[in-house]
Amino acid sequence: MDSVQKEWDELSKEYKDLETVNQNYLELLEGLEALQSKCMKDIKHQRYRLNQISLNMKKVARSTPQPKDYPEVSAEIEKGMMKRKAQLHEIEQTLPKENGLYLKIILGNVNVSILNRNDKVRYKDDYEKFKLILNVIGLGMAMLNLVVNYRVLELAFMFLLVWYYCTLTIRESILKVNGSRIKGWWRAHHFISTVSAGVLLVWPQGEPWQLFRTQFMYFNAYISMVQYLQFRYQKGVLYRLKALGERHNMDITIEAYNAWVLYKLSSHPDATWQVSMLSGLFFTLFVGNTATTMLVVPQKMRERAKERYRLKSLSWALKIRDQIKGDKRKASEKASPKAENVNLKKE
Repeated sequence: MDSVQKEWDELSKEYKDLETVNQNYLELLEGLEALQSKCMKDIKHQRYRLNQISLNMKKVARSTPQPKDYPEVSAEIEKGMMKRKAQLHEIEQTLPKENGLYLKIILGNVNVSILNRNDKVRYKDDYEKFKLILNVIGLGMAMLNLVVNYRVLELAFMFLLVWYYCTLTIRESILKVNGSRIKGWWRAHHFISTVSAGVLLVWPQGEPWQLFRTQFMYFNAYISMVQYLQFRYQKGVLYRLKALGERHNMDITIEAYNAWVLYKLSSHPDATWQVSMLSGLFFTLFVGNTATTMLVVPQKMRERAKERYRLKSLSWALKIRDQIKGDKRKASEKASPKAENVNLKKE
């Protein structure tokens, strides 16, 4: 019994230590929230002042006569403002963000911000792996449906598509909250694809479906292979430059062909409302993909300078962090010999 009492006393002492650690944690957490609020407030103030400076520069540009040093000073200020905006963006990525409307509807007000940079990278990798695994499964099921014409297997594949695109929209919304620059159209693309998969799921058996079935299965097998090749390509040297969730440009022609075939099938005597609706959805995907692909090249060229300053600011931030860690390490190394000398004197 004495041994049990001794174990209980040791456990009680350990619990007191746990309470102390937890109290310190709560105090640090409160301090962290206060610092986060102050950072967000200061970022708003910086952006407000940047806008004011920009307006003042425009006023000076319209004034006559202009100051002699205006071209040099304005060029230097504009360069500094571009760099400051990139720096503010990097600081903003370390702060929590409010959920968008879609996440509020799905998850409520749960905080999905990932503050650690390494955790963000891991979440992006998990997102890509999720797409890869589901595309491989989708490829297998599409090929199986080409070999076996079985209604239950078709419905299982359609349900997989609905679940896949629903999950994809949620994951992409979380990535958007955490700073991903995924284009709005590519997110909308997956929402439309979710609706399309749902319509396919309720499309009844009939001659129109059988006429479209083989083409649709080949389409899904093709898309799965393209997504796999894209994953392998992006995992290499261009991983940093990819836009998460972006589909391959070769999808455009196939979706246009699907829309055209479904449009022709809509005049079939046995055609249901699903045929014309899917034709419209595939055509919407085709138009959106084409327009976005045509606009993305000049936009990337405009963002190149901003990206350069963002990378410079990121490099600067990493250097500062390494310097702080190095100073702390040196301070701890200096403190440890002093503590050893004190102990030796006591002895």
